[in-house]
Amino acid sequence: MRTLRDELPPGDGVGTFNRVYLSVTEEMLRRLGNGYFAAPVVAARLDVHFAGRYLAAVDAVARGRRPPSCWRPLFQARHHPGLRPLQFALAGINAHIGHDLALAVVGTCRDLGIEPEDMEDDYQRVGEVLTALEERVREELMPGPDLLDIADPLTHLVGAWSLERAREAAWAAGRALWRLRGLPDVHDEFAHRLDQSVGLVGRFLLTPLCGR
Repeated sequence: MRTLRDELPPGDGVGTFNRVYLSVTEEMLRRLGNGYFAAPVVAARLDVHFAGRYLAAVDAVARGRRPPSCWRPLFQARHHPGLRPLQFALAGINAHIGHDLALAVVGTCRDLGIEPEDMEDDYQRVGEVLTALEERVREELMPGPDLLDIADPLTHLVGAWSLERAREAAWAAGRALWRLRGLPDVHDEFAHRLDQSVGLVGRFLLTPLCGR
């Protein structure tokens, strides 16, 4: 992520999200070492699976392959002149929380031989870190009061999306996918539909706004 931060040019929407996510990852690493998590091994494994899905999407695009549907809107619109940095950041957060986090829960349970309920406390602690970050992102990337008239459509657009609701949905989806692991066809269909539905939300978040 630090390499991407240095390589991606200003104005690249993926770079905007990457800077946001890098700060999350650095905060997670700090908290892993200070006793914040009840089970640091579980939290660390969750973070590895979580980050790995974003980096896999970046790698897929770099190799000329299609990323998951949830990530496609951000990569397709990364240079769109009618989009604001906050939209890029939230579209990336939507993809990563709405889809990747649910699959990271499943991967963590599989690797460590635990049930989702065994990691629920630390899942909620991860959510607290993400929620604090979302507030900071909105403060830093939202246009100032002097642009209030222009930003009004943006206010309505981003106000319709909630990270808290997204991570609650991701937890429910992760638990459902875990329960469906013995039914591969149903599991894969559920995961596919989750990917598509999160991608649809991403397209709404990346609606070009007037006044740009």
